[in-house]
Amino acid sequence: MSGPAATLPEAAGTPRLAELRVEDERGPLSARRAEAALRRLGRDASEQSLLAHHLAQVEGVVSSPLVLGNDAHLLVDGPKTQDAMFQAIAQAQHHIDLETYILEADGAGERLAELLEERRARGVEVRVLYDSVGSIATPAAYFDRLRAAGVAVCEFNPVNPLRLAGDTQLNINNRDHRKILVVDRQVAFTGGINISAVYSSGSFGRKVKTPDPKSGWRDTHVIVRGPVVSQFQNLFDEGWQGQRCQPAAPPREAVQDKAPGRAGAMAMRVVAADPASQRSELYVALLSAIDHASKRVWLTYGYFVPDERTLESLIAASRRGVDVRLALPGFSDFWAPFHAGRSHYDTLLEAGIRVFERRDALLHAKTAVIDGVWSSVGSTNLDWRSFVHNYEADVLVLDAGFAREMEALFARDEAASHEILAQEWKRRDVGKRFLEWLARRWEYFL
Repeated sequence: MSGPAATLPEAAGTPRLAELRVEDERGPLSARRAEAALRRLGRDASEQSLLAHHLAQVEGVVSSPLVLGNDAHLLVDGPKTQDAMFQAIAQAQHHIDLETYILEADGAGERLAELLEERRARGVEVRVLYDSVGSIATPAAYFDRLRAAGVAVCEFNPVNPLRLAGDTQLNINNRDHRKILVVDRQVAFTGGINISAVYSSGSFGRKVKTPDPKSGWRDTHVIVRGPVVSQFQNLFDEGWQGQRCQPAAPPREAVQDKAPGRAGAMAMRVVAADPASQRSELYVALLSAIDHASKRVWLTYGYFVPDERTLESLIAASRRGVDVRLALPGFSDFWAPFHAGRSHYDTLLEAGIRVFERRDALLHAKTAVIDGVWSSVGSTNLDWRSFVHNYEADVLVLDAGFAREMEALFARDEAASHEILAQEWKRRDVGKRFLEWLARRWEYFL
């Protein structure tokens, strides 16, 4: 098993920027305007080369076009993220669409329910799509309460053998791991943060001898405004329709007049993983960006179980002089992917890749920043489960200013982490080595 997309599309010769799909708030750009806009994204020749070759390589694989005229800001950890999300919900005038893997009833879940009830009472249309496995511990009474308030609630891929047997598109191993919130079709949120008590406190500045694996998780979300919000809306509607949720999503042409306007100068696109169509767009986009990097590849992932092709890209980048760094968890809520990821440390360290573990808080973020211009934030982990089995959503941001924000956050994680050194790692005990060997046997399912 080499991975979900062992061979990336070829981008032979000099990329023809004029042939790439580029849009703004008014629609598709002409070839001349698209080429001019893309050349402005890079500040120097190396950045322009990375973006040109990367965009050409993924053009035929990524379904959504690149969209100009957006703005985005990072939201670090649960409290700030949930405050921003709940503020947007409280101000909603027309529509609230929430898609999440975990939706707990207590804490943030109770606050969410109260806000949705209040907005629904004022005539706002509300839809909630939650994963059956991720939210399996949430009492049915919670969802009944939302339905009683007029909220349209839909369970993704129910854990029900009768329903699974009746639909070839449903597989109990395929889960909706996306975290998407769209409000009034004008603002969107995505990242790694669920509606859960583990985000009741932040992860930085805590001085604890023994970190609590059930609170203060380290995670990253992003708030987005601009025409790219329509891509989030379309992805939510596709998921809603795919699960035959009611009421049916409105046709796209019916909501064109409500499309978001220009909000900034950032170029973005939404990428998705959809096991039913055997696509993992972030996998292709991330490997392409790594393969064309010339300066820095800084990755932060809560679950790191790389396939052979990902390892090859990381190692090749390091050996050609790229500064490759990984911020990874120092402990986890699930032992198997944690130890499967660690089983690759010897290979990574030998290639000159620097590995940092957050041991003071459970790291759950899924972000990447490459060459100071290419960034991703979303729900996709660097593991087989995200690439092959789960429905995922991430946003790609091609902007130097946003990349600086990402690099500053990576630096904070690095400063709070323990760097794994080769000699230290070789001295780990036999018990850890056994767990790595055992977990490695099950990588495809992790």
